[in-house]
Amino acid sequence: QVQLVESGGGSVQAGGSLRLSCAVFSSGYTYRHVAWFRQAPGKAREGVAAINIGTGRTGYADSVKGRFTISRDNAKNTVYLQMNGLKPEDTAMYYCAAGIAYGSWFGDNDYTYWGQGTQVTVSS
Repeated sequence: QVQLVESGGGSVQAGGSLRLSCAVFSSGYTYRHVAWFRQAPGKAREGVAAINIGTGRTGYADSVKGRFTISRDNAKNTVYLQMNGLKPEDTAMYYCAAGIAYGSWFGDNDYTYWGQGTQVTVSS
């Protein structure tokens, strides 16, 4: 079993920054990747950033490249998403997920465990 707990969401003005945290509690399940997804009201869920926990290799959606940075602290079993230059279109519920990504970074079926989400709201 794996439990993921997100934190760090909130409300900011456009151009501001937030750092999301995802604490991963794993009992016997081997995961290789942790990803951040987001879903805005009325829109499909989309992958934002992902990281290979072992190698540190990362992947990003085009919409956030250059603005968002995913990182991990393996000693703390925590993955972070630093979000800079936030835009109103970044407003969404953000979820972290753990699994093994065999193909693309953001295959829904590759991520077995999901957190409850943390809300990010960016005002113009």
